[in-house]
Amino acid sequence: MFYFRIQRKQVMFIAELISPMKQKIRNSFILLLVLANAGCDQISKNVAREQLDYYETVNVIGEHLILTKIENTGAFLSAGDSLDSSVKFLFLSILPLIALCYGIYYLLTHSQLPRLLVLGICFVIGGGLGNLYDRIIFGSVTDFLHIDFFVIKTGIFNLADVSIMIGMIMIIINLYIKRLLPATESDM
Repeated sequence: MFYFRIQRKQVMFIAELISPMKQKIRNSFILLLVLANAGCDQISKNVAREQLDYYETVNVIGEHLILTKIENTGAFLSAGDSLDSSVKFLFLSILPLIALCYGIYYLLTHSQLPRLLVLGICFVIGGGLGNLYDRIIFGSVTDFLHIDFFVIKTGIFNLADVSIMIGMIMIIINLYIKRLLPATESDM
């Protein structure tokens, strides 16, 4: 019995040491994933800025996937493009910066979130960070992708927008799974 108690104390001590390490690894993974999303977006935009002329059309897959570079001074589909510059700065730079910082804080301080939710939020934050970086550094966001595939037709977008959409899909799937499964199973 005495031997078991010593072992149990040792196990608890080891668990207390491992727990902060697991948290640091988890937080590092979150930050790395956010930065990877923003980084891939920035690399693709730099290539588009250097290789494409404005409104040039490059057919990648027939006329279904087209590269064409534009600068978007508004938000999604140029929403807010005609706002006064101070209002635009507030709504398209300051508020998103606050939201992104809070999102990272939330992920880093809530360690029991489901993995799919964490992954989705990381994609949304990474995409938002990529577009926010453009808006602050260049004054506009470089968009260069267009899809025209039968009934699926898009505006011109970038990889940050793709990251945000993929992240939102993961968040919605997580919410759907959470409703289907008991609370203990959906946290895996």
